[in-house]
Amino acid sequence: MEERTNQGWAVEIEQLVKKFGSFTAVDHISLKVKRGEIFGFLGPNGAGKSTTIRMLCGILTPTSGNGKVGGFDIYRESEKIKQNIGYMSQKFSLYEDLRVEENLDFYSGIYRLSKEIKGSRKEWALQMAGLKDRRSSLTSTLAGGWKQRLALGCAILHEPSILFLDEPTSGVDPLSRRRFWDLIYEMAGKGVTVFVTTHYMDEAEYCDRLALINQGRIVALGTPAELKTRYMPEAVWELETDHLIDSLQALKESQRFSEVAVFGNALHVVAKKGEDLSSFIPSILAGEGIPPKRLEQIEPSLEDVFVSLIEAEDQENGGNK
Repeated sequence: MEERTNQGWAVEIEQLVKKFGSFTAVDHISLKVKRGEIFGFLGPNGAGKSTTIRMLCGILTPTSGNGKVGGFDIYRESEKIKQNIGYMSQKFSLYEDLRVEENLDFYSGIYRLSKEIKGSRKEWALQMAGLKDRRSSLTSTLAGGWKQRLALGCAILHEPSILFLDEPTSGVDPLSRRRFWDLIYEMAGKGVTVFVTTHYMDEAEYCDRLALINQGRIVALGTPAELKTRYMPEAVWELETDHLIDSLQALKESQRFSEVAVFGNALHVVAKKGEDLSSFIPSILAGEGIPPKRLEQIEPSLEDVFVSLIEAEDQENGGNK
């Protein structure tokens, strides 16, 4: 399979834009992805993640900007890009009315695998997906986690050096998600570049680096640890109480915090960096007759970082209107 060396970069994007009429789905984004890296594209639904992936895979033509994937130009060499990448969409791109083995046979033909390697690659995919005993099963009868693994097997039958995964764990159970990420780590360990989009904050922690995207724009870029330190200067406090909603309302009404939000069975309260809330929060709650069960300063999560960045951007944009 042809692939060009390109100074260690598997993906390069510069000022990439995609418009649909008057709507800008991707707004001048620039980034580089190293070879062998697990790179995460994190953002809410409608942020521009899938549109970017489709441009990089040669499915959509950009409105403007530049980009290369595996050293191939996204405008002029889209067919060569398709030959050198694996692509798995959130719909899994499987034919439900075909049997497991027939889906693999179909994709073997798409990738033009020779007879010499087709059989061994198909057996490898069935083994990887845990579907050797279900090779004759209709794909429509498989549970979500099995479909996910089959779709991954189909996407990497031709052993691509770059793999694009667009919301690959959407709609599958947590155990299947964890097992899927084990497979991603295994491939990355063999030198495969993995570019994955997700809106699961916990999943983003598995990536080597992340780009946080909102409304078509990259709002932060770095390792998970860098994002938490560089883009979250405020302190985050976690509060547990038996009166969660009442506490939420009381703390919001005080207007003394940058953010107050529900996280599971607790509240995350964001204060200015260095501010000690150990007595301040209890005094507010005491006025409402609410005793706190636990209150401590914690390391910010990626969700804290993302919410803080988005709220700051929304306030800035609102102020510019």
